[in-house]
Amino acid sequence: QVQLVESGGGLVQPGGSLRLSCTASGSPASIVAMGWYRQPPGKERVLVATINNSDQTSYADSVKGRFTISRDNAKNTAILQMDSLKPEDTAVYYCYAYAYLRLSWGQGTQVTVSS
Repeated sequence: QVQLVESGGGLVQPGGSLRLSCTASGSPASIVAMGWYRQPPGKERVLVATINNSDQTSYADSVKGRFTISRDNAKNTAILQMDSLKPEDTAVYYCYAYAYLRLSWGQGTQVTVSS
C-alpha cells in the first residue's frame, strides 16, 4: 500500500507563492499518478492538478498558468508550485496517489490567501 505525507501551505498575501510537497512511501514504484484536490470552506472537494508516470500534467481551469505540478526522478515525491495566489485559492489541499487501482490520500494542508 501507499502512504502519503504532505507539507507546505500556510498564510500568504494575494499575489504570493507557496509550494506544496507530497512524499509517498510503502510502494512508491506502483504509483500511476499523483496530484492534489482542494476543498474551500463550505464547498465541495475539486481536482486541482495531476501528473502521471509519463510526466503528463493537467490542471483545473481556475489554476492554469499559475500552478505547476512536477515529480522527482524517483517519482516518489510530487511538488505543487503555486504562484500568483488569489483569495479564492484558499482551501485545504489534499495530495493523492493512484496505485493498485485505488486512491490514497495525504492528511491535508491548509492554504490561506488573505491580506
